Amino acid sequence: MIWMQQRLASHLDPPIAFAHRGARAHAPENTLESFSLALRLGTTGLESDVWVTSDGVAVLDHDGVVRRGIRRTRISDVTRSELPVHIPTLAELFETCGDRFELSLDVKDPAAYEPTAEVVRANGNDMSSRTWLCDPVLDHLTERRSSLDDFRLVHSTRLHKLKKSPELHAARLTDEGVDAMNMHHSDWNGGLVVLFHKFDVLAFSWDLQFEHQLETALRMGVDAVFSDHTDLMMEMLSREVGPPTL
Repeated sequence: MIWMQQRLASHLDPPIAFAHRGARAHAPENTLESFSLALRLGTTGLESDVWVTSDGVAVLDHDGVVRRGIRRTRISDVTRSELPVHIPTLAELFETCGDRFELSLDVKDPAAYEPTAEVVRANGNDMSSRTWLCDPVLDHLTERRSSLDDFRLVHSTRLHKLKKSPELHAARLTDEGVDAMNMHHSDWNGGLVVLFHKFDVLAFSWDLQFEHQLETALRMGVDAVFSDHTDLMMEMLSREVGPPTL
């Protein structure tokens, strides 16, 4: 007899399938081409990192630096017009891809919070409630909770970096109004997912690049998965949970 783990219930059903930096395994990452392709492949969420230029424009890029000749310059030190054409603005993402998706943004520069919120709110269609702002520094989130009460806030960290027990950390997230905990897939197990769910904190799992990783995460009841391989992610989501909806 073959034993198969029963899938634990997630709080978001179906879980969100975030295309990490767009369909990164199939197109240049963090480009409009990559984001558009991810949506065509059926993903329900897009993920990127957000930075702000010296003239206050929210843009999507991973490293936050650009080459100018032989020098590497921080995005925060250049204007939007000085950036390479492949780096899109957040506004251009909505113009090109619409807004029928969940959006996860790693806020790599605290100065990017306000410009990001302005663009998302200007888009309308209740997009702020489907935008998940992620930060490894919990204080960056908690000090902005009241001004970002229409957004979803996510603490992105690793298990070994927690200063207190997972239970005390989950309790703090609840008290501070942080919606989700985002950790590497190797940090999660079924017991931890249940623990965070007990405190009404969602469990997000990233760097899921292989079938067995996606299968394990989905069966332990996580609420969102992040993968470079959008096609595989959607295949596994359909197999384990059922066809995604948005």
